Amino acid sequence: MHRDTVLVVDDSPDTLSFLTEAIERSGATVLVAVSGQAALALVDEITPDVILLDAVMPSMDGFETCRRLKAKPAVASVPIIFMTGLAETEHIVKGLEAGGVDYVTKPIAPDEILARVRVHIAGARAAQSLRAALNTTGRSLFAVDPSGSLLWATPQASQVLAACVSENGAATSLPAAARAWLRACVESGKTEPYALASPSGAMHTISFVGRSGNEVLLRLSRDVTAAGIGILHERLPITAREAEVLFWLSRGKSSRDIGEILTLSPRTITKHLEGIYAKLGVENRTAASFIATHHLQDLG
Repeated sequence: MHRDTVLVVDDSPDTLSFLTEAIERSGATVLVAVSGQAALALVDEITPDVILLDAVMPSMDGFETCRRLKAKPAVASVPIIFMTGLAETEHIVKGLEAGGVDYVTKPIAPDEILARVRVHIAGARAAQSLRAALNTTGRSLFAVDPSGSLLWATPQASQVLAACVSENGAATSLPAAARAWLRACVESGKTEPYALASPSGAMHTISFVGRSGNEVLLRLSRDVTAAGIGILHERLPITAREAEVLFWLSRGKSSRDIGEILTLSPRTITKHLEGIYAKLGVENRTAASFIATHHLQDLG
């Protein structure tokens, strides 16, 4: 039977002794670190199910320790519960902003801390199961914290993010402009997607799905219009403007509709179509649309 593993980070021997005894009685395994540096080294060897973290410690306080722990991929989804005698709202907010999911005030009641540990472990496991399920669906979903740092991503999203916003081959956070968009989503409920381009010019959009605690769930979608126009321009001997006209032609749009979409006159659209027919060696819009559809079949 799996035993939960709890990491307790505190510089007080009395607190460590008290919590170790209470947690072991509950059937869990206890790991102990007497400083933030020790905790950072320990999680490189073992990933706990939950971390109890003292807010006030010498050298490196709990808030900085939490930020550094959350920066480690293996620990990013591990819930961190702050233990503090600092009950002021500003300190509570500081702990949550650093990546904590909860806090308890000292002196600690053993029943309360054990109940919170059980709840957060169960929640973390449910979230992990959901992420595993999402990984098998082929969906491009990922989560960031409110500051835009990447927490997790499905394989499909990881590939796109690595191509668009990677640092040393791995995506770690959203670019600055996207972080500003994220703040607007979180603070005002803004829902318009954010356009993201890779160095190769491939276009994607990031859509806000929702927020749960410290996780902001986002969805990546390929910008089909931009991608389709790019494919036609790359594969066929036509100009960028002609690729736009041909793309909308392949989508069943009339010349008048295409003119309205591209803010061009019907006469200009007719001229572009004549150029497209000549370059593709076809006689009419049906044949040109057939060629375009063949190249765009992978877009859906």
